[in-house]
Amino acid sequence: MTDYDVLRVFCGADGRHGNELAVVRDGSTVADPGERQVLAAKLGFSETVFVDDPERGDIDIYTPTLRLPFAGHPCVGTGWLLDLPELVTPAGVVGVRLDGEFTWIEAMAAWAPPRTLRQYGSAEEVEALDVPPPGEWVYAWAWQDKAAGRVRARAFPGRDDGIDEDEATGAAALLLTHRLGRALNIAQGLGSQILTAPHPDGLIEVGGRVRLDGQESA
Repeated sequence: MTDYDVLRVFCGADGRHGNELAVVRDGSTVADPGERQVLAAKLGFSETVFVDDPERGDIDIYTPTLRLPFAGHPCVGTGWLLDLPELVTPAGVVGVRLDGEFTWIEAMAAWAPPRTLRQYGSAEEVEALDVPPPGEWVYAWAWQDKAAGRVRARAFPGRDDGIDEDEATGAAALLLTHRLGRALNIAQGLGSQILTAPHPDGLIEVGGRVRLDGQESA
């Protein structure tokens, strides 16, 4: 049996919603990459994190079908859970800070996997979208209030792995912030909230609320 924590990352102000995340704190219990992929598929979360060194913050991230060098909501959630100043991913070292109810990470847009950022004319158009067919990772977005930096977004991974829509997606928010060059307050999915802020050195902060749903075994 493998023990893991279940978190919800990028919760709304009411503590609801957010994207679920599994974190295996003792990665040595599932050391083989193939076994990790099997477990991630079995759990069925959009991402599962294996902690290989809890003191250094060395982590390994999987979707149900593939390994990722970096992903936003797993880093925010694991950073909150381990309460470390940084996490080590294959893409690079991710800075972490806790500020009141929000947990923030610092990362480069170049670390994020490719996403199609598709702008629509209104939030209502984004909300009315049907899930597109598999094949393309689409981040659909529109301004809710451009002056205030408020965005409405939905995310469609297109991997055909059981995750038709991501409730909250840190990597896509990172890419959108890089493209627009400004801080954003993103309402995604059914009720999740993602905050971002670009820095002059090219790093981008991505932040949100994290909640622990419990510990389970598989």
